[in-house]
Amino acid sequence: MVPARFLAKHMRGRIVIRVRVLAAAALIASGIIVATVIAQSLSSSSAQNSARYLPEYTASGDLILPKNFNEWVYVGSPLTPNALNGGMAGFPEFHNVYIEPGSYEIYKKTNVFPEGTILFKELQLTLPAQNPDGSRGEPSGRGYFPGPLNGADVTVKDSKRYASTGGWGYYNFNHHEPKAPTAKLKPKEECGYCHMASAKKDEVWTQFYPLLDK
Repeated sequence: MVPARFLAKHMRGRIVIRVRVLAAAALIASGIIVATVIAQSLSSSSAQNSARYLPEYTASGDLILPKNFNEWVYVGSPLTPNALNGGMAGFPEFHNVYIEPGSYEIYKKTNVFPEGTILFKELQLTLPAQNPDGSRGEPSGRGYFPGPLNGADVTVKDSKRYASTGGWGYYNFNHHEPKAPTAKLKPKEECGYCHMASAKKDEVWTQFYPLLDK
């Protein structure tokens, strides 16, 4: 017959082991819950980050100036100053070009600009020239330096709405500040022809934007 003292000690041992097992299981379960919550949070954050800002129009069909464009993905700043174009440059400013982030995420994966893509070109004048070629001297050296802002141009992809201009619509929000709150669609001969004839890819000047040139 097993002594009662031995049985009591044995039972206490089993209880301790059971408690430890339950504690370990609880820790594992809580870890899984925490990991699930974090994963859900990251997934939600990722979904929010990839949400697209699509073009907005007035009741009459004018394009509304896109919001928060300065927070979009910057792709480049071509420059065609007056001094290098006989004083008659079509766009004598820096063209600070941005692409809507959600559209850029799709473009990175597909190598195709999705419907609803917005390219925002903020125009910025050069500082006054000090030399015949339009350049000036600054602490960093001689060159062309950005000055006052000077309006904006916006391009929107919509194959149905802009079928006559290759699927893209072109808008100007003033060639001065402040930028207009809305803009009317430009006729094909003002913008579309040039893009259709000379832009490298899908009417976009990707040859000037390494981030998009793939």
